Amino acid sequence: MSAFRVNRSEQRLSRAEKAAIATNDSARTIIQNEVVARESKTERLRQARLAKEVSDPSVEKPKQKQGRRLKG
Repeated sequence: MSAFRVNRSEQRLSRAEKAAIATNDSARTIIQNEVVARESKTERLRQARLAKEVSDPSVEKPKQKQGRRLKG
């Protein structure tokens, strides 16, 4: 429950305020679902990468790029 609703509990809400609350709740639900989906995908990809590294040890880690040399 938001602080807005707690502070306004003794007053009646207008139709616009009710719509704003509904929109806010819907948006927060969608955002939370996207966060959960992104985190699960990241974990799934991490597990697949680790499994691939274990099963194929011949793959080398990428080499670091050499820094630029200054002329002079």
